[in-house]
Amino acid sequence: MTSSRKKALVTGASSGIGAVYADRLAARGYDVILVARRADRLAALSQTLSNTHGVNVEVVAADLEKDADVAKIEKLLIDDASVELLVNNAGLARLRPLAGSSFDDTKSQVSLNITALTRLTQAVLPRFVSRDSGTIINVASVLAVHSLAISAVYSGTKAYVLAFSRGLQEELANTGVKVQVVLPASTATEIWSEGVSGVPLSALRQETIMSAEDCVDAALAGLDKGEAFTWPSVADESLWTKYDAARAALFAATQTGTPAPRYRKA
Repeated sequence: MTSSRKKALVTGASSGIGAVYADRLAARGYDVILVARRADRLAALSQTLSNTHGVNVEVVAADLEKDADVAKIEKLLIDDASVELLVNNAGLARLRPLAGSSFDDTKSQVSLNITALTRLTQAVLPRFVSRDSGTIINVASVLAVHSLAISAVYSGTKAYVLAFSRGLQEELANTGVKVQVVLPASTATEIWSEGVSGVPLSALRQETIMSAEDCVDAALAGLDKGEAFTWPSVADESLWTKYDAARAALFAATQTGTPAPRYRKA
């Protein structure tokens, strides 16, 4: 089947936040490309989206920790000119002290949370820029601005997503290409129930856990408002405004060319 509708590609689409993004975007009239490791889950979601929303759905099974699979999605993004929206949602958390972690755990987080996200963004960006339109949604985490004793690597990868996206926003400021960063707090997804993260969902304060549906609905409401940074669970917008202003002031204070007085010899 062919379609003249706009198209969105969603990574990590087999469950949780990614599956909800796919559903919500299909409801908005997007044809969707679903990318994740579990082909059976993708096939079931594809059927549901087609039946519910009447959109065309393409399924691509890919493990974005693997270079060859990332290259496959890169090629798809380069070749398919109908893709107008990229949701970089696929991510992985291994929440445990670094001293007790394996290098494989560290590598998998860096590969998925940083490398794959960067490569897919870079693959789609030239066409978005050339036609002066397109949207990239990068799913980060509140741990992009906070680190725990068990989150050194995960927080580091999500801090990268935030900084990377900020730089892209500056690069694209005078274009029609939009980059939104979404920073969820604890969200009820299978990353917890499968025990992948190292911390079970039951160990978290239950009142702090947001549903994937609420998270995505809030994120898309932020996108509709033109937000560059969306914090789904933060009620007081001024907290981010103050934080970002303090960050900018701190950076400005570095631009002196001389050591601070406290570091000078008496």
